[in-house]
Amino acid sequence: MTRGVCLCGALEYQFTAPFQMMMHCHCSMCRKHHGAMFATFVAAPYSAFRWVRGEDALEKFKSSEHGVRSYCRQCGSVGPTLIPESGFAFAPAGNLDGDPGIRPQGHMFAGSKSALYEITDSLPQYAAVPPDFGGGTGVARPTVEQREGVADGSCLCGDVAYEVRAPMRMYHCHCSRCRRARSAAHTTNMFSSIADFSFTRGEHLVKEYKVPEAARFGVSFCTRCGGKVARVSRERGTVVVPVGALDTNPGMLPQANIFVASKAPWFDITDALPQFAEMPPT
Repeated sequence: MTRGVCLCGALEYQFTAPFQMMMHCHCSMCRKHHGAMFATFVAAPYSAFRWVRGEDALEKFKSSEHGVRSYCRQCGSVGPTLIPESGFAFAPAGNLDGDPGIRPQGHMFAGSKSALYEITDSLPQYAAVPPDFGGGTGVARPTVEQREGVADGSCLCGDVAYEVRAPMRMYHCHCSRCRRARSAAHTTNMFSSIADFSFTRGEHLVKEYKVPEAARFGVSFCTRCGGKVARVSRERGTVVVPVGALDTNPGMLPQANIFVASKAPWFDITDALPQFAEMPPT
C-alpha cells in the first residue's frame, strides 16, 4: 500500500495495488499548476484507489476541454486525478510517502519543456504524448513577449500575474516540504528582493499557506486554478518565485541542488550542478 498526502494533510489517499506507470511531464500546464520544472505522475488501476480523508477539501479547475486539474483548497498541493471510465487513477509522485516501487519511465511533452531546464538522464523523451498513451499534441498556450530585465510569471488560469527584476539566486530544492508543496520530484525556486517584485494583476486571488511547525516555510497559489505563484516573505524581505510558473526568461539558470539528503528515493540527480545535503554554506 502506498499513501499520498498533501502539504497540510487535509488530503490523504491510498493505492492498494502496484503502480503501472511513472512519467515526467514537461507541458506548460503542468509547470504552471505545480510551479515546478516538470511534474511526475504515477498511475494505478482505479479499483486500487481509495480516499482516507479530504475529498471534500478538493478543488477542481477545468484547464482545457480535455482535462480537469485538482488541488487542495487549503495548501494548494496537487490532488489525484480519477478517471473511472478509463479504469485508471493518477497521482502526483511528489506527494507519495516512501518508495513507490516504480521508477520514471520517460519524459513526455519534452518538446515544450522549460528553457531553463536541461534533461540529463537517459530516459526516453517524447515531444508530446507517447504513442503508447494514444499520442496527441496537447493544448497550445499563449506566449508572453520577453521584456529586457524583467521575468514575467503567472498562474495556470492567467488571472494572477507578476514581474521580477534582478533575481538573486535559483536552486533546485529536494526537501520533503518542497516536494509536497509542488507535488513534484523537486521544486526550482528563484529568489529576489521585495523591492524587485510586484504583482501586475490578481493579487486578491492569491492564498498563502504556511506550515504551522515551520519557522518560515510557506507556499502561495491562485485560488481559482491552484497554480503556484510567487510568495512574498516579508519576514525575510525576499520573494520566492516558482520557476515553473515563469512566462519569460529571468536571465539566470539553476545554480545548485539543495537538501539532497532528503530527495525523493525514486528520482536520480543526473545534472552536473553542485549538491548540498541541506542549504549551501554561503
